[in-house]
Amino acid sequence: MDDNAQTAGTASTEGTETGEAGTTQAPTVETLQAEIDKWKALSRTNEKRWQDASAERDQLKSAGMTDAEKAVEAAKAEARTAALSEYGTRLADAELRAQAAKAGVELPPADFLNLSKFVGDDGSVNAEVIGSFVSSLPKPVAEPEFTQGLGLGRQGGSGVSQLSRDDLSRMSPQEINAARKAGQLDSLMRGEL
Repeated sequence: MDDNAQTAGTASTEGTETGEAGTTQAPTVETLQAEIDKWKALSRTNEKRWQDASAERDQLKSAGMTDAEKAVEAAKAEARTAALSEYGTRLADAELRAQAAKAGVELPPADFLNLSKFVGDDGSVNAEVIGSFVSSLPKPVAEPEFTQGLGLGRQGGSGVSQLSRDDLSRMSPQEINAARKAGQLDSLMRGEL
């Protein structure tokens, strides 16, 4: 039966590649997607069969064990779980730091974090929970909200050309007043000129 199925599969594959005149045709996207879906379904079926067979094997193995062997297996499982949970918190801490650095956020101090919340029952790190926690942290502000130069004194020129006393002697009172409003007399009024 397998030989017939293989030859039928080969014939159907050859039929898509060659036309009636014997020329080679490129497979369409739909036929390729159908092949992908078929192989995915077969893979899932085989995986389910393997899991079922493994579970049945474990049941048969445990049924044939003595009480002492069952106690030894239970102790091994408990020790494995304890070791995984101990090192799971360290792994969770490392994963938290890595994802926070990648996201550009700052973590709260470790004293305030319950790292066991990021570790599953089997001792493995739950990356989804860590990712959601890191994404909930506030992003740092790129620029300060308020001007930072307040109360520091003069920080440089205002960019407005300043007038000297000699310039003032040639100006009318209206021109002097307009220059004062434009900031052209600031240096003179501060006594810098």
